[in-house]
Amino acid sequence: MSNYEDDFEETDDQQESNPVRARMKQLEKETRELRKQLAEAETARREVNFLKAGIDPTEAKFKYFVKGYDGDLSPEAIRLAAEEAQLITPQQSVDTTDKEAWKQSNKAATGAETAPAPPSWVKRLQDANSEEELMAVFADAQAQGIEL
Repeated sequence: MSNYEDDFEETDDQQESNPVRARMKQLEKETRELRKQLAEAETARREVNFLKAGIDPTEAKFKYFVKGYDGDLSPEAIRLAAEEAQLITPQQSVDTTDKEAWKQSNKAATGAETAPAPPSWVKRLQDANSEEELMAVFADAQAQGIEL
């Protein structure tokens, strides 16, 4: 049997004289190198996505998660899976109702600061056209504790 295998093994002289076989060996070598580079690139991409998700693959508490994770490799999906596994705390998000309440309170505060000043008592007295309007101005002043 060994004679059979020996008959089909090519020697260096035969490889050099057979350009097709030499080219095949070169292509096989290039293919191995490209596959190695592809694997390295996939590993780097995976690690970057974990980092974007807020998970450091070098930390001890995340190593098993990173090694065993086989889901979608988008940072959002990784983050959700880590939150479900209770490895990280969920991101704090403010409800839209809370946002609207803050906007309204800010509008009210802004409006309170920029409200026009009430007209002066003298101006109101000067603008009064009738005895009834004058009496209304005096009544308002007395209600506020102002003596005119």
